[in-house]
Amino acid sequence: MPRDIPVGNGSMLVTFDREYQLRDIYYPYVGKENHTIGHPCRMGVWVDGQFSWMGGEWQKTLKYKEDTLVTDVKARNDRLKIELQMYDTVDFHLNIFVKEIIVRNLWGRDREIRLFFNHDFHIYENEVGDTAYYDPDTRAIIHYKSQRYFLINCCDPTKCGVDHFATGIKELRGAEGTWRDAEDGELSGNPIAQGSVDSTLGINLQIKAHGENTAHYWIAAGMNHSEVVKLNKVIWEKTPEELIRRTENYWKLWVNKEVFNFYDLPQRLVSFFKRSLLIIRTQIDSNGAIIAANDSDIVQVGSRDTYSYMWPRDGALIAYALIKSGYMDTTKRFFQFCADVISKDGYLLHKYNPDRSLASSWHPWMKDDKKSLPIQEDGTALVVWALWNHYDEFRDIEFVKPLYRSLIINAAEFMVKFRDEETGLPLNSYDLWEERHGVHTFTVSAVIAGLRAAGNFACAFGEQEYGTRYYEIAEKMKEALIAYFYDKDEGRFARMGKRTAKGYELDMTVDASLYGLVAFGTFSPELSMVASTMNAVKEKLRVKTSVGGIARYTNDFYHRVGNDTEHATGNPWFICTMWLAEYEIMRANNLTELNNALPTLEWVIDRALASGVLAEQIDPYTNAPLSVSPLTWSHAGFVTTLIRYMKKKEELSLCDKCGNSMYYMHRHIQKPCGA
Repeated sequence: MPRDIPVGNGSMLVTFDREYQLRDIYYPYVGKENHTIGHPCRMGVWVDGQFSWMGGEWQKTLKYKEDTLVTDVKARNDRLKIELQMYDTVDFHLNIFVKEIIVRNLWGRDREIRLFFNHDFHIYENEVGDTAYYDPDTRAIIHYKSQRYFLINCCDPTKCGVDHFATGIKELRGAEGTWRDAEDGELSGNPIAQGSVDSTLGINLQIKAHGENTAHYWIAAGMNHSEVVKLNKVIWEKTPEELIRRTENYWKLWVNKEVFNFYDLPQRLVSFFKRSLLIIRTQIDSNGAIIAANDSDIVQVGSRDTYSYMWPRDGALIAYALIKSGYMDTTKRFFQFCADVISKDGYLLHKYNPDRSLASSWHPWMKDDKKSLPIQEDGTALVVWALWNHYDEFRDIEFVKPLYRSLIINAAEFMVKFRDEETGLPLNSYDLWEERHGVHTFTVSAVIAGLRAAGNFACAFGEQEYGTRYYEIAEKMKEALIAYFYDKDEGRFARMGKRTAKGYELDMTVDASLYGLVAFGTFSPELSMVASTMNAVKEKLRVKTSVGGIARYTNDFYHRVGNDTEHATGNPWFICTMWLAEYEIMRANNLTELNNALPTLEWVIDRALASGVLAEQIDPYTNAPLSVSPLTWSHAGFVTTLIRYMKKKEELSLCDKCGNSMYYMHRHIQKPCGA
């Protein structure tokens, strides 16, 4: 089930599913630890002897307030004659999740309405040894284990503290949990439980006929008891309303800090651009890790693992989108993370946890009875490429200086050594899809870009011999890519090659990742060899259903829906679809051609969730999100594509006489140059 509305601040991330159930609580890192491991924390309403947990019975709209990481959720229950308006956020500075609930009585008489909140914690991602208890000093429920504490409390306009509470056993001897205890409108008042436990609290609201009342609910996270008690006091003193207000203002400032010329783009594209930046930010840990996705439901359909890791390649491409959007500090922390974890031999491994420890992997250290590096070399190369873009954008030489040897030259020297002596191409590594071992066109293109970036740095630092060497190797690698990977009979590039005694055995499967040929500046998009390759991508991978979009490659099996290969050779992926749009933008020679890319951007928005969240892929027949949601890379792809569109529009609008943008001059009522 997708995560429709994540909210976070870089050290605490809270996610909700489509039923508006709180499903994930990450703390103290985004992506680690998930203290619910996907178990739902329920919200319910009791009135007039009837009860309903938030779910299918409720008509719900899950969105965000514009330009913020504050949710805007409406839920209506016609049976109970209740309407709820809710705003959720994690304070931008403090590790406090706070919710405002406006309860509207849709009936023509006064009523008492009770709100209940259940908490199914698995602290440190397991249920062994948890404690839940009622704290009379704060009138709150506290869950704790070792150095993780969660204080849960609520208030209404007349009082602070809970009206009902219960703690109890769950997942043991048939016990479902204290949420069942709430369904009669009362809770047992059991003050403490240990082991596999949950808790439920409740608050009573008196509401006039056709009137409304407001309650607030919060979860404060900390390392010890005194920390969460202090946070609870801050909430009482500042008020929950103030925390929501200041957080709303902060994110509006954050997402609008750069002034872009959006030209005459439709407002929905501009709004979605900003929404994508905000969703990207929820998936980034304050210590630098850019996490691929935080959706714990993938555990249920995969290999008992998640996407809550930092993949260097994903991170580099997401960092690139942020760099081009003007976010220097966020990306600086990412590059420092990479510098801290890179091996002494100059390569980055498969993936990392947000605390900088090595993450799980399925890439072996042994292939064909020989030692083999379990790497995706594109990840190492693209980090260097993205870092050059960071320097080129911000010119922050003091930041780059300590990374020059440890990260840039270290990685570049590895890329130089990790080559076939005869062909000059990289040695075998895993592809960007993590499925095949060999030499990949995408990886070769990334390594060329990484070596060029290292050459730029070396020349900038006055080490011309390094720079010249990296440039020359990159150029020879480019020539080798043509010589060995361009198939004249097919008239296009192969996606992959396996080394043989005579060269390479080519895999001619059409793959959207062939966009890598132009993505990092390896080749001109006008080159006929590239054009024929990208035409094959467009023709072979286009999903021929009403949903549309571009699949990853022919006969893609991952989360495959159906067997109708004639119409859907794979599920449409957002990033693959936007790669084709980027290519069309690169090739545009006039504004008419450029605008041909806009329908693809509209296609993306039309297939996002109502909140603006993008999944990894979608069902080719129903548009339903598949795999994880949100996928950070999907949102970065939208940001990058729109920025590329705006830059190209500026280039195509330049005045021949003065070089200034004709569109800019027109919009700003400047005098035409010399006219």
